[in-house]
Amino acid sequence: MTALYTAEATATGAGRDGKARSSDGILDLDLAVPKEMGGAGGDATNPEQLFAAGYAACFHGALQVVARRAKADITGSEVTARVGIGRNDEGGFGLEVELSVSLPGLDEAQARKLTEEADQVCPYSNAIRGNVETQLSLA
Repeated sequence: MTALYTAEATATGAGRDGKARSSDGILDLDLAVPKEMGGAGGDATNPEQLFAAGYAACFHGALQVVARRAKADITGSEVTARVGIGRNDEGGFGLEVELSVSLPGLDEAQARKLTEEADQVCPYSNAIRGNVETQLSLA
């Protein structure tokens, strides 16, 4: 693969209770462990929220690509990503993902077909396939 673009970000401080900043400075965020994981939470984001936002945006872009190819109107479409974190069987941590796709105006069969095609196109889907339990659903 030849990369068309490379994003770069650096994490500093106390890891999940630190900071994250992109090399261009556009992304500059405080990080905090969520309360549900024993942290303070508060006015800071966490890696799972960042992953969810990136995956939702990427999948939505892939959905638009396959919809254009199919000449399908997906006006008003939305993708919501839910990313869970928990202990895995090896004593570490793992992720699980649910992508909820809303395609108003399309019948269920066409919406499901486009969603499945987008899953094959999306770089996030391709990166985690076989490593992260992922569910696709229609909203």
